[in-house]
Amino acid sequence: MAETTVPRATPPVAAHPERSSRTLPTRRARLRYRIIVTVLSVLAVGFAFGLLAWDNPMPVGSDGFWRIAEMRATNVVVMAVVAICQAIATVSFQTVTGNRIITPSIMGFEALYVAIQTTAVYVVGVAGILAIQGVGQFLVQITLMVGLAMLLYGRLLSGRYGNMQVMLLIGIIVGGGLASVSTFMQRLLTPSEFDVLAARLFGNVANADASYLPVAVPLCLVAATLLVLGSRRLNLVALGRDASVGLGLDHRRETMRVLFLVSILMAVSTALVGPMTFLGFLVATLAYQFADTHDHRYVFPVAALTCFVVLSGAYFVMRNIFYANGVVSIIIELVGGLVFLFVILRKGRL
Repeated sequence: MAETTVPRATPPVAAHPERSSRTLPTRRARLRYRIIVTVLSVLAVGFAFGLLAWDNPMPVGSDGFWRIAEMRATNVVVMAVVAICQAIATVSFQTVTGNRIITPSIMGFEALYVAIQTTAVYVVGVAGILAIQGVGQFLVQITLMVGLAMLLYGRLLSGRYGNMQVMLLIGIIVGGGLASVSTFMQRLLTPSEFDVLAARLFGNVANADASYLPVAVPLCLVAATLLVLGSRRLNLVALGRDASVGLGLDHRRETMRVLFLVSILMAVSTALVGPMTFLGFLVATLAYQFADTHDHRYVFPVAALTCFVVLSGAYFVMRNIFYANGVVSIIIELVGGLVFLFVILRKGRL
């Protein structure tokens, strides 16, 4: 009697999860990133339009409305410049230093700005504020800041003494020394001179002069574009010196290039609106959380959008709801400082 062969049921093939070597490996991750960018873009456009249209006494679309909106547009452009400078400079600086805590601002970069403003008032008096205004003086401030930054960062990060701890200590010493000299001169000022100076020592969009924008905007766009185009090289730098050299990258040259562009961005932002110490750190920290990736091609857009939303949103709320336009930078610095302390306490180290 012939045996009857019963065919065995073929077990169902298990569905393999999507595998990819892409930065955002899954469909869900890519969808999440698109949603984040879309939400940030909508918020940015909404706050920008709100700054132009809110409390505008003229009917929307009329000639008077656009005339008033054009006057307010200068502040919106300044916020965009500062957002691009702070966001891209901080993310790039943290990459080349291999540290998510330090920023160019914390390293005493903005102490030179305070020293320049204080020296001008100390030597000339109240007229010193006017003496250092103008496109020529704006370019001089940028040149001095870039020169100081390259002297400090270029030597200590890429030279024979390329040590993070040494750079941190010397940066703090330089910043502290400049701050001490500035404080000494401030104590010798009259109350009226000090009041005028104090208004310049807080980061404020109102400090910006529209005549600076034809210089600030091209410098910002060129430096930021070069850093964004070098995102793939920055990804290699983030792997560390040995790994990047093994992959064929000239680590020292790339570090110097990035530091030079970062110095330009930070100098433009500081000379334009004044010190904003913790803005870059706050934005970079949020950008990494939002983007959920370390690829600079994805982190840069999120960081710039986040920075603009934070700046424009804070100014819109404080100006139109609480009528306290002057305290915007103080609140941003307070929130950024608290986030900085939280990250340090959570990590337990620099």
